[in-house]
Amino acid sequence: MELPEHLTIDHLIKGRDKITLSDAAKGRISHNRAYLENVLKDGKTHYGINTGFGSLCNVRIGDHELEQLQENLVCSHACGMGDEVPEEIVRLMLLLKVHGLSQGYSGVRVEIVQRLADFYNRGISPVVYELGSLGASGDLAPLAHLCMPLFGKGEVRYKGGKMPAAEALKAEGLEPIALGAKEGLALLNGTQFMSSYMSWSLMQSKKLLEWADTIGAMSADAFMAKDEPFKHPIHRVRPHKGQIATAQRILNLLSGSEIQHLHKSQVQDPYSFRCMPQVHGATNDVADTVTNVVETEINSVTDNPIVFHDEDAIMSGGNFHGQPLALHADFMAIAMAEIGNISERRTYLLVSGQRGLPPFLAPNAGLNSGFMIAQYTAAAIVSQNKQFCTPASVDSIVSSNGQEDHVSMGANAATKLRRVVQNVQRVLAIELLTAAQALELRRPHKSSAAIEQIWTNLRKVASFMPEDDILHDKLMAAERFLDAPVTAVA
Repeated sequence: MELPEHLTIDHLIKGRDKITLSDAAKGRISHNRAYLENVLKDGKTHYGINTGFGSLCNVRIGDHELEQLQENLVCSHACGMGDEVPEEIVRLMLLLKVHGLSQGYSGVRVEIVQRLADFYNRGISPVVYELGSLGASGDLAPLAHLCMPLFGKGEVRYKGGKMPAAEALKAEGLEPIALGAKEGLALLNGTQFMSSYMSWSLMQSKKLLEWADTIGAMSADAFMAKDEPFKHPIHRVRPHKGQIATAQRILNLLSGSEIQHLHKSQVQDPYSFRCMPQVHGATNDVADTVTNVVETEINSVTDNPIVFHDEDAIMSGGNFHGQPLALHADFMAIAMAEIGNISERRTYLLVSGQRGLPPFLAPNAGLNSGFMIAQYTAAAIVSQNKQFCTPASVDSIVSSNGQEDHVSMGANAATKLRRVVQNVQRVLAIELLTAAQALELRRPHKSSAAIEQIWTNLRKVASFMPEDDILHDKLMAAERFLDAPVTAVA
C-alpha cells in the first residue's frame, strides 16, 4: 500500500504489512537529489555535506572522502544503551523515516528510502536502544542504529532471531548500500524516535480512553452510583468537547441497566464516579491536542540542512529540535496518569465495604482477603506514574562543545510516556476485574446489556473469585483483555 501524502494516527492504528513509495514521492526525492549533486560541483562549503558535524562544522572534508564521512558519522553516532526498543516501535521508526525522507527535501537517493521500506516490508527490524538521544540534533543515536544496516553494519531482528545485519541482507539477497554525500546526516537528523514512541502512545491511549469510560460505567453500577451526573444539561453549560463526549458515552453504557432503577439512598457520589466526564474528558481533549502536534511532526521535514531545490538554497536550521514533542509528551503523560489515578480511586471504593458490598469483595471476608492487595498494586502503579510525570522537557544539558547548548530531552519524555500508558492499562485491568467481582455480588440485579456483554466475555478468561486464589493470573488475563478495543468485546 502506498503511503498517503498526509499520514495520521488513524492510518497508523489501521496498520499496514507493506509500504510502497508513490511515483510522486520518488519524483520528489530524485529531483531533490539531482539538485544537490549539481550544487556539490560548485566547490563551496555546505554543513554536513562536505564538513564535519556539530562543533566540527568548520572542518572541510575532501570530495574523495565524502562517502567515508557519512559512514563514519553513522557508526560514531551508534552509541545507544539500555533496553532494546520494542520491534513494533522500530517498525514505526522505519515507516516514519521513509515518510519524512519522501517529502523530498533531504537530498538522499531513492534507493536509500526504498531500502528502508524494504526493511519494513521484509521484516528486517534494526536493533535500536532506548538511551542516547537528547531530543535535539535529531534522535542521533537511535537513528544511527536504525540506519547502520543499510550498509551492512549493526544488528537486526529477522525471522524470530537476532543476527548481524549483513547476514539478514544476504538472506534476503540484498547488497549493502554505500552512503553518498549528505545521506548519513539526513538519516540521523530527525525526530522519528520521539515521534514513533508518541505515535504508539497515542494509539494505545485512544483505545484505553474508551476502556476507561466503559470500565468506569461498570464500576458505577457495581457501586450503585447514580447516572444523574452524566446527563446532558450538566455538560451543556460547561461544553468542553471531551467532557460532553465522555458523559454521553457513560450514559449510553448505563442505558437499560436494572441497577440504575434501584433505590439509592445517597445524595451524591464520590468524585471518582461523579466527575468521570470532567476528568476522562479533559484527558481526551489533551489527546486531541497532542495528536495534532504529532501529526504535524510526522508529516514534516526534520533533518538538517534542508535542501530547497525549488528555492535554489541549502539552509541550516533547527527542525530536528524536539521541543514541540517534548512538551506535549510530558503533557500527555500527565493527562494519562490522571486516568490511572481516578481508576485506582474507584477500585479503592469498590473494595471498601460500602453500599452493601463485602469488605474487599470477599464473600467470606476475614478468612479471605479478596481484592485487598489488588488495590495495593494499583496504588503502587499510580504512584510510579506520578514519578514518571516529572517533566523531562524542563531539563537541558550542553553538548557538542557548546554548539548544541539547548536540547529538548524529548526522547526521555517519549519513552516514559510509553511507560505511563502501559501502567494505565494495568490499573484499568485491576479496576475491570474488581468491578466485575462487585457486579456479580449484586446478583440477581443486572447492569445494561452492553456492560453485561463485556462482563460475560471477561469471565471467559478471568473467573469470579469466591475464595482467595492467586490473583496475579486473573490480573494478567484482564490486562490482556484490554489489548483489544472495546468494540471487539462489547
